[in-house]
Amino acid sequence: MQKAGIISQVRMGSTRLPGKVLLPAAGRPLLDYHVARLAQSGLPLYLATTTEPADDALAAYAEAHALPYHRGSETDVLARYYETAVKFGLDVIVRVTSDCPLVDGPLIGAAVARYLADADPLEFRSNSLIRSFPRGLDFEIFSMQLLAEAHERASSPYEREHVTPYLKTGSATAGRLRNVDEVWPGGDLSRFRITLDTPEDYEVLRRLIEEHHADQLALTELLALLEAHPEIMALNAEVEQKTT
Repeated sequence: MQKAGIISQVRMGSTRLPGKVLLPAAGRPLLDYHVARLAQSGLPLYLATTTEPADDALAAYAEAHALPYHRGSETDVLARYYETAVKFGLDVIVRVTSDCPLVDGPLIGAAVARYLADADPLEFRSNSLIRSFPRGLDFEIFSMQLLAEAHERASSPYEREHVTPYLKTGSATAGRLRNVDEVWPGGDLSRFRITLDTPEDYEVLRRLIEEHHADQLALTELLALLEAHPEIMALNAEVEQKTT
């Protein structure tokens, strides 16, 4: 039986919003919401942080919350993922980033169940190959076989930093890229942004959580909330996504 798990990359360093994952909303760090919502996937979660002194706080967080974690390179995030997957014996990896406090666990769990049922180790799945979900709900699913190949062969700093470019362009996955959109027939909501990278993003997330309990909502309820409050979603509508 294959062992699947979620690896979330997390660090305190951020050019636009330092220490962002531990910023508070309703009296709790945003990382709490990320972890709690991923628990709803039914999959184990592993934090992949760095050896930088600033990330001692994240290692302490992981230990305080009994979360398995690994510390690796700050810039070679691909190596950090590979080392984490090896350390915890994963066969299938779900990649998420910790700046997504409202990520949807059941959505990920359902996508992984379908991936395991199809049992194609050369397939790469994501819900952002063709974007229809809001930014902040992204995930990627791939095998240890593909991750090991990428770790061995990817050479550019861009590929090493952003983890999956080689997986999406390498010959092994040719014709095997699948966008996960069948679980959300509600149309294109990619205009919304519920990821955390700027002060404007933080204000959106803080208000969604503190004023509307967004962290407690199922996916369809969350997406309906975003559509119902254009005054909140306008706060970060002009933020440009950093290139990945």
